[in-house]
Amino acid sequence: MRRFRLLLAGAAIVLLGLVTGVGTAHAVSEEELREECIHILEEGGSVDDCHEAPSPILPEINEVIWGGIAFLVLLFLLWKFGYPAMTKGLDERAERIRSDLDAADTAKTEAQAELANYQDQLKGAREEATRMRDDARAEMDDYKAQRRAEIDAELAEYRERAKAEADAAKSQALADVRSEVAALAIGAAEQVVQKSLDRETNVALVESYINSVDARG
Repeated sequence: MRRFRLLLAGAAIVLLGLVTGVGTAHAVSEEELREECIHILEEGGSVDDCHEAPSPILPEINEVIWGGIAFLVLLFLLWKFGYPAMTKGLDERAERIRSDLDAADTAKTEAQAELANYQDQLKGAREEATRMRDDARAEMDDYKAQRRAEIDAELAEYRERAKAEADAAKSQALADVRSEVAALAIGAAEQVVQKSLDRETNVALVESYINSVDARG
């Protein structure tokens, strides 16, 4: 801000110098014209020669000098105050851009870290779901194997019980048949001999005979 004020003050001084210089140059120019006209008349010239217009292209020497001085002063002020201020402004702008880029990089890094964290959590959730599914499948397989073993044991027990019952029924049927056969045989023998026989002894004999026949079969 201080440099800007100094630059404005320098520009005001240069402008004042230019105005003063131009006025001075204009006054000097009229005096020179008067002297030049007198010199022309002394050399035998006419009044018309004194009214020749100045060159519209070439400036007066004084204007060139004052303009050059003002230009140099303005150039010095610009170099001394304007250029550092402009350089400082460019540096500050570059610093702001650099800070914005750093902030953008930081935000990008944070976003990438957040994304990586989310992906890790998602991976962990998938692994947990897979583990729970495998555990449930293993428990189901164990339950199926246990139930299959229980059913096989129940079937085996049922077969053994049915076989035992069938064997008991068969033995009972054979015993009934033997008693019936022995009774018929004794009855037939009593009719042949026309007298009563010792029933218990003869039944034992008949059953012994049937057992011997079964043993041979």
